[in-house]
Amino acid sequence: MKILVTNDDGYRAKGIKSLADIMKKYGEVTVVAPKTHQSGTSMAVTLGFRPIAVRDFGDVDGVRWFYVDATPASCVKFAVDNIFTDGKPDLVVSGINHGTNTATAACYSGTLGAVEEASLSGIPAIGVSLDNLSADADFSVVEELFPALLDRIMASKCFERGTFLNVNYPNLPAAEIKGVRLAHMGRGHWEREFQEYDPEYIKRMGIDLTAYSIRWVDFVPEEGEELYFMVGTFVDDPDNVPGADHHLVKEGYVTVTVHNLDNTDRALAERLRKSGFESGF
Repeated sequence: MKILVTNDDGYRAKGIKSLADIMKKYGEVTVVAPKTHQSGTSMAVTLGFRPIAVRDFGDVDGVRWFYVDATPASCVKFAVDNIFTDGKPDLVVSGINHGTNTATAACYSGTLGAVEEASLSGIPAIGVSLDNLSADADFSVVEELFPALLDRIMASKCFERGTFLNVNYPNLPAAEIKGVRLAHMGRGHWEREFQEYDPEYIKRMGIDLTAYSIRWVDFVPEEGEELYFMVGTFVDDPDNVPGADHHLVKEGYVTVTVHNLDNTDRALAERLRKSGFESGF
């Protein structure tokens, strides 16, 4: 099996190294990951006719490694067009993301943007995340439990047109995981997202800016500008129903959320059709 591994945290991230090691037992692994941190880029592609740097590191411990100075979705495009020239990969796995991609975070996720791009090309694709934002997160729970789940996924033949899977792990030892649950995307939103840029706040929170390829001293505002940054507070919507992915992860379950590129609300469309919404001109 030919496997493409990518992420949105960048090729240096600990999570993608862990995922590449997991996937080696399943076939021929090629890593094509962003050069720099690309969280929140969703399915964006790198346009604008700017040159895009690519580096081929060759074989590293049985895995071929590349970086592309572009978004995760663009990394998948590059891999399909320029590396897998003898046929598409059989599977794309994106991650292991530092932090969950549950609830409405899935709408913004570059990790999932990569698997959406793969699904658009007809390739089975899975996003994998751990509920730990630390650059030095311990991925042993995923390393121990993901192979059995992947076996179950591949045996299920669940990849229909446009389908991609979003797998999220609690930040717990494997022995404390309660099980695997099929989930739906939970509801929530962020508030107070833009705050005045404060390097001291970043230091107090223990945020490692090197993981984001940022040096705050490089940002000098032009005359008339003010600097902000996005942090925000996640607010759980009160109308969540049982089975929401972000709730299940907090309860200690591994969640599998089945997404599809076709996000048409067919039930509502049918109700509108029956109500006489359509008309001739």
